[in-house]
Amino acid sequence: KIYKHNDLNELESLLKQQPLDRPKVIAFESVNSMEGTVAPMREIAYLAEKYQALTFVDEVHAVGMYGPGGAGVAARDGCEDGMSIISGTLGKAFGVMGGYVAGSAAYIDAMRSNAPGFIFTTAIPPPMAASALASIQHLRSSNEERIKMHTNAHVLQARLRALGLPLLPTISHITPVLVGDASKCKMVTDKLMKEHSIYVQPINYPTVPKGTERLRITPSPVHTPEMMDGLLQSLDQIWDELDLPREFPSDTAEPGAVGVLNVDKDSLAQGCESVYDFYIEEYTEHIQEWSNHASIPAAPAAAA
Repeated sequence: KIYKHNDLNELESLLKQQPLDRPKVIAFESVNSMEGTVAPMREIAYLAEKYQALTFVDEVHAVGMYGPGGAGVAARDGCEDGMSIISGTLGKAFGVMGGYVAGSAAYIDAMRSNAPGFIFTTAIPPPMAASALASIQHLRSSNEERIKMHTNAHVLQARLRALGLPLLPTISHITPVLVGDASKCKMVTDKLMKEHSIYVQPINYPTVPKGTERLRITPSPVHTPEMMDGLLQSLDQIWDELDLPREFPSDTAEPGAVGVLNVDKDSLAQGCESVYDFYIEEYTEHIQEWSNHASIPAAPAAAA
């Protein structure tokens, strides 16, 4: 049975329909790859315990980027013990390839014995395994990359809103910009590549429903202010050239649009939700890298 995305009421309704002693698994992803939403992890863990269900969480868009040491959203939200099975990737944040599943010894043994995708494949080559291990070890101890990535994501999202571009209401680093037309979505990404040398992933049906085609932009720690300026200027120009709708307009005085972010470094390093869904009204902190950049006006000093 499928419950509506992150709808706890519908999930509980479905769980209530099943006998307590019937085996059940609640399967979900922590950071949604297309909308940028984040699952209510603690509440799902509570429902799983209440109705004697297992939980299977896909953390591929969270590991390396969220939680202490990049352990994921379950670790960030303090509910790892409520997750029966966790899947992750060695690509994306870790920059290699492959993936993993963590669970009880009995569950992992059952997977090894019954999963055709595992049985009829080969192990990743030793150089890739060593690369993945080195990347995980580095990101467990370094917060620098997470801080830069979440800062870049927050600033980009705020500046997209300031331009009136149709950013979907994400609360994560995933930055989806709605186009709403399959052919135009591909036209946007083709123009970005051919005319501006910028690669952005077009997302069309069946990955997303028809009429919700979008660009999925993922800022990284190594994107510079100049790169962000180039992307925003190019998108603004292409939106006009293709006469695409501009929705979700935002006040250009939004603090993030001028590079101001009132979130402490520890929170940035764990990907706290407040980075994305809470914008300060007073300018209380400057992020030096951005406020020094000439094309982004510096914020006024906070009132004493």
